[in-house]
Amino acid sequence: MLNDLVLVFFVVLPTAALSVWWVLRSAQTTPEMIEPELPMVLFKNGTVEHASTAALDLLPITIGSHSWQDLVEIFLPRYPNFPVTLQSKGSAKTTLFGKYDSSQQAYTIQINWLKNGAALTFRKTEAAHGDTAIIQELEFLRGVTNSAPHPAWKTNSTGVVVWYNKAYSTLAEKLPDGEFRATQPIFDLPEQPVEQAPNRIKLALSGDDPAECFDVCFRPHDHGTIHHATSRTALIKAEEAQKEFVQTLAKTFAHLSIGLAIFNRDRQLALFNPALIDLTGLSASFLSPRPTIDTFFDAMRENRKMPEPKNYKSWRQHMADLINAAEIGTFEEAWTLETGQTYRVKGRPHPDGAIAFLFEDISAEVSLTRNFRAELELGQSLVDSFEDALAVFSQSGALTFSNKAYDLLWGFQFDTSFAHVTIADAIKLWKEKSSPNPLWGDLHDSVMSLEDRNAWDMPVRIRGQLPMQCKVVPIASGATVIRFSRQTAPDALVRTLTKNSPTG
Repeated sequence: MLNDLVLVFFVVLPTAALSVWWVLRSAQTTPEMIEPELPMVLFKNGTVEHASTAALDLLPITIGSHSWQDLVEIFLPRYPNFPVTLQSKGSAKTTLFGKYDSSQQAYTIQINWLKNGAALTFRKTEAAHGDTAIIQELEFLRGVTNSAPHPAWKTNSTGVVVWYNKAYSTLAEKLPDGEFRATQPIFDLPEQPVEQAPNRIKLALSGDDPAECFDVCFRPHDHGTIHHATSRTALIKAEEAQKEFVQTLAKTFAHLSIGLAIFNRDRQLALFNPALIDLTGLSASFLSPRPTIDTFFDAMRENRKMPEPKNYKSWRQHMADLINAAEIGTFEEAWTLETGQTYRVKGRPHPDGAIAFLFEDISAEVSLTRNFRAELELGQSLVDSFEDALAVFSQSGALTFSNKAYDLLWGFQFDTSFAHVTIADAIKLWKEKSSPNPLWGDLHDSVMSLEDRNAWDMPVRIRGQLPMQCKVVPIASGATVIRFSRQTAPDALVRTLTKNSPTG
């Protein structure tokens, strides 16, 4: 009897207990034991082996055709801490909290780690009353990250992507087929990226979409790294367009004979043309390093390409006034150099606080003007030596020239502007100081006439003086010369006798 008890205790009972444990173990992994009302997924031997009806309705999976990597790509956007690799049997259960809906219900995934697999159970639980504020804040923060216009993502300590926002996923959809993996960053960062400074990364996109450039920066956070990418494509295009525009301007300015020097808002030389080198005598090696405006004018002074000042202090003040005048667009001077050259220098304001100086060699123009003035003075002196009074009227009837004899004869004030004296004004003056003469109207018509312009003369007598002869002579450009010739006493007598003789 004792032997039977020993046999039952040491053989039968352990065998029965082992049988019960085997049945319970099998029940944990048998697909038929999965509760059909809960979304549940059984992953075994490298594929989805079974899933409840609720899971198939909820998730885009197919039994027997999805690997663990596929599950990672499906769940990682909603569950940032979803494990990217399988864990060994016996590991602690993993509970993941997902996104909350408007009813404040929490979706969780409970993962039971099995041998060569895992069982995923989805549970919908009501949030505790005390967690409402936290849930609302979480929803707000998630809304902020998903509405951000620039891609953002987080990697763990091994470089695997564990979270990303909507802008990141939108950009990932533009990648060529086969290049996007949810666990791998879409940006190929250098092995040792600079933490504080942005890293410029060029990203090739699929189809006809042009490549985009991003500045990627990162900050360590919670046993991982948070990355932010800011698109710089539009900025780069703008910079390239600006460079092309500057190059176009430079090519255009290269053919100008006027020297151009543009200084930016920091008063550094930003742009110059070859003519500036010729006019200032400054070398390209001096101008290319972008000297300041003070250094630029100091060098011009040393090259004697600007008027020599009486003293340096007054010259420095003059330069300060020059820059201030250029900023408001009122600076314009003519510089006469020791070499006899004359420069016209203008200062004009430019956008964004820049100023431009234009240097023009007007030596030939000044020389021509001086020669022309000398010829005018010579001509004026010549006609002033005539005894006859001369006055020239333009085609429009304005007085353009008179000599000294005319001014003395008719009391014409030299300070009076010619532009304000017309033939009508002159005839009025002549009529007031002379005897009546019916031919004044004919003289007016002759000056203003455009056709039948012939020379003719008429007698004129100023009261208390001897008679004069007024001769009207048309000249070039529609102008007319009025010449008053004094007559001597014998000439006047001869004219009178001839006029009164019977044969005359």
